Amino acid sequence: MEPIVTRFPPSPTGALHIGGARTALFNWLYARKKKGKFILRIEDTDTVRSTKESVGAILESLTWLGIDWDEGPYFQTERATIYTEYIERLVESGSAYYCSCTPEEVNAMREAAKANGLKPMYNGRCRKKNLGPGDNTVVRLKTPQTGVTIVQDIVKGDTAFQNSEMDDFIIQRSDGSAMYNLAVVIDDLTMGINTIIRGDDHLINTPKQMLIYQALGADMPSFGHVPMVLGADKSRLSKRHGAMSVGEYKHLGFLPDAMINYLVRLGWSHGDQEFFERNDLIEKFDLEHLGRSASMFDNDKLLALNAKHIQSKRPEILADHFLFHLKNLGIDAQNDAFTQGVIETLQSRSKTLVEMAKGAAFYYQEDVQFDEKAAHKFLNPDCLDMLQTIADDIEGLEAYTQATLEHVFKKIMDQTHLKFGKIAQPIRVAITGTTVSPGIFEMLLALGQEKTVQRIKTAIRLIQDTA
Repeated sequence: MEPIVTRFPPSPTGALHIGGARTALFNWLYARKKKGKFILRIEDTDTVRSTKESVGAILESLTWLGIDWDEGPYFQTERATIYTEYIERLVESGSAYYCSCTPEEVNAMREAAKANGLKPMYNGRCRKKNLGPGDNTVVRLKTPQTGVTIVQDIVKGDTAFQNSEMDDFIIQRSDGSAMYNLAVVIDDLTMGINTIIRGDDHLINTPKQMLIYQALGADMPSFGHVPMVLGADKSRLSKRHGAMSVGEYKHLGFLPDAMINYLVRLGWSHGDQEFFERNDLIEKFDLEHLGRSASMFDNDKLLALNAKHIQSKRPEILADHFLFHLKNLGIDAQNDAFTQGVIETLQSRSKTLVEMAKGAAFYYQEDVQFDEKAAHKFLNPDCLDMLQTIADDIEGLEAYTQATLEHVFKKIMDQTHLKFGKIAQPIRVAITGTTVSPGIFEMLLALGQEKTVQRIKTAIRLIQDTA
């Protein structure tokens, strides 16, 4: 059995969005599952709308998602001579022909057919003229006029198209450039693509592409057309549904593994399992469980899944992504024991890495930024002695552990008859500047003994200066 070869062929007319990323993922997962090959091809023949910036954004998004490619990226604009060679071969074999009909003449044919209750299409006027190339000629494929073309679809099952309803469609424009359907077939054929998974908006192109394969006497690839991703209102997914480009999700603090997990569940299932790690997906992914019905994009589900992935990651792995968001806040940090300790205090309470980075900012500040209301309420002369005692006791600890910190707090509680919260909240404000933080002991341990004492003493000075 020949190795599985799949591909992802984005058009660089914008950023990579949810639907395209899902298509790339399905093809990548299947290639990795079968130990085959995944090829990246840039379909940039729309020279007016295609940009280098879009190419860069697509490559960056795929790299962030961890979708790597074995060959490419190939660019269609660099393959024109290959397309011309195959078009000439089709003409020489009698499977295609030159047509000199003007656009106005073709429109008239279509209107005439429409007036007679027929499907508007080209009537084959130049089919038997045996014309040669000229300044205003196109090349059309000579399609069968009877019978059916059956798309044997991995996802949808068989779909039949009447050949009589397909006209002799253009495969080369009058300027010599290849049309989309021709270029795609030649690319897939010459690159050895044997499995094509794509959105079902491409299904209408598939019978035309199959006829080109047949005209070339080439083996047909396997096709699988997956339903589109829809918004909550069951219309095609767009920004108004809250969906954004893949690059935007990175900047909003989503993990690539969470995006991969969510994307694959938009149209594929493995029993009732919702949470998948990357290697788990490669092991379990198959084409048999691709769904036939459209999937609904749900940003809340994505957010919940992202929180689970944040919780599941080891801090040293999470740190590489976390540091990007710290840097966006103007904080330079390293993937070291301190940062990993910071992450541990915030993993259980963070839905995004942006949220985590904002919650972690106080750890890295030289000077605590006190919230005025919090400082006024909790840093007052009534707690001065308590803060001084805690600072002294913590500074005197030989072992800085949760057990020794708990002992310090218990000692103060016994001496002052204050409840834990009455002690912890002034300490929290002293350390963070606010009333919200991770658990008090895990926070103090992550901050470290020296910085903890330093910040409590800073709070003491604040009280003394404002008394």
